Amino acid sequence: MKKTIILLLVFIFIGGLTIVIFNYKNKIDNIDINTNINTDVKVNNFEECLTANYIILESYPRQCKAPDGQTYVENIGNTLTKIDLINLTSPRPGQNISSPLLINGEARGSWYFEASFPIELYDANNNLIGQTVAQAQEDWMTEDFVPFEAELNFNYSASIVGTTGNLVLKKDNPSGLPENDDQLSLPIKFTTNQEKTKIKVFFSNDILDPEISCNKVFSIEREIIKTPAIARAAIEELLAGPTLNEKESGFSTSINSGVEIQSLSIENGIAKIDFNKQLEQGIGGSCRVSAIRAQIIETLKQFLSIKEVIISIDGRSEDILQP
Repeated sequence: MKKTIILLLVFIFIGGLTIVIFNYKNKIDNIDINTNINTDVKVNNFEECLTANYIILESYPRQCKAPDGQTYVENIGNTLTKIDLINLTSPRPGQNISSPLLINGEARGSWYFEASFPIELYDANNNLIGQTVAQAQEDWMTEDFVPFEAELNFNYSASIVGTTGNLVLKKDNPSGLPENDDQLSLPIKFTTNQEKTKIKVFFSNDILDPEISCNKVFSIEREIIKTPAIARAAIEELLAGPTLNEKESGFSTSINSGVEIQSLSIENGIAKIDFNKQLEQGIGGSCRVSAIRAQIIETLKQFLSIKEVIISIDGRSEDILQP
């Protein structure tokens, strides 16, 4: 009798355990075993796909692949079609912004008139909420690219927090003829998170280093909007270059304008960062190459999770940044 009861209890235990394991397996089947991501989340656009932490393909514009095989492409405005006329370093398409907004990049001399061109900011309802003028930082009477800077203040009202908008950089057209109009337009986001954090960016400085040691760089503290992608944000600040006040204090960058991050991953203490080919465009001399590497490496190694940095260009890491 006792044996029968014991056997019955064993069968009940095994049956219960089987049910638990079966239910757990069904739950696990909806989790990506490599990324621990719930694949049940349904998405309809790139932003939702990104938020769901689905696979991001290394491309520009970025593409997000959902578990059902659907691929969603990031909206970057018309930045690719205008790349031979004007390039924006900061802000980037889809970036969170707040007021005042610092804007910089480079444009062909033909984009300017009297060393400037207009910039406008629109909310999601296409209402103009801010405008300013970009100023050329070098001689604009050329067909080559000329760097520009601008500061845009806008009415940061509660109604636009958490929404999207468009930043428009217009070709200056003194003729007023429609056929001479042109513009760069890109989407931006009005951030809902105003919490700030401090990071460092590293530049050369011929005052602090009058002997010009090439690989010796100095930190500048910047305050940015807090983000989980802090390393990427720090490099974006680095690519934006020193401000006018910082330049007056001797700070300078060896990195070309128009350089973009194509991918950044951090694993086991190693940061792998890939840039577009603009990083090595026109680069000459071992001193400048050393300075570029030092700026990128030191900016990334400020974070305790990064012990080593591997730089690549279009996926190449072996034959890049040659003197």
